[in-house]
Amino acid sequence: MHNTHILFLLLGLTVCGISVQAEISKPITEQCLICMCEALSACNATAVCVNGACGIFRITWDQWVDSGRLTIAGDSPLTDSSFTNCATDPYCAADTLQSYMVKYGQDCNNDEKEDCYDYAAIHYMGPFNCKAERPFTYENTFQRCLGKAIRDEKQQKS
Repeated sequence: MHNTHILFLLLGLTVCGISVQAEISKPITEQCLICMCEALSACNATAVCVNGACGIFRITWDQWVDSGRLTIAGDSPLTDSSFTNCATDPYCAADTLQSYMVKYGQDCNNDEKEDCYDYAAIHYMGPFNCKAERPFTYENTFQRCLGKAIRDEKQQKS
């Protein structure tokens, strides 16, 4: 899926709130979600689950449970399919990441702020190993995406 399509898809996160849970805090920006998606799966929604990580954000069962077992509308967190249904739904999966960062957000790169770089590290490496080095391909894709977004934002302001 092209970045523009993902952006419009993720814009609904703050507008629609598809999940059946109460409104959750959302520390991750839409642009950060897009870059995480790009780095994790190239935003490929056709690959449902790969090695236990599902959806465009490659959510794991443990992350989903730690985030409160969010579900898509009409689903129960107790059904066998509720994890996969949420992880493969971009809205529910993004809300799962938001909830995960509310719980585990921290400064992983010691720059004295909690931001997208930290959230990407926490999601990929886990909250207790987020200071570790990420694989080159993931990190390169993520950094390139975020750098482009920052440059585009600066151009729009000028």
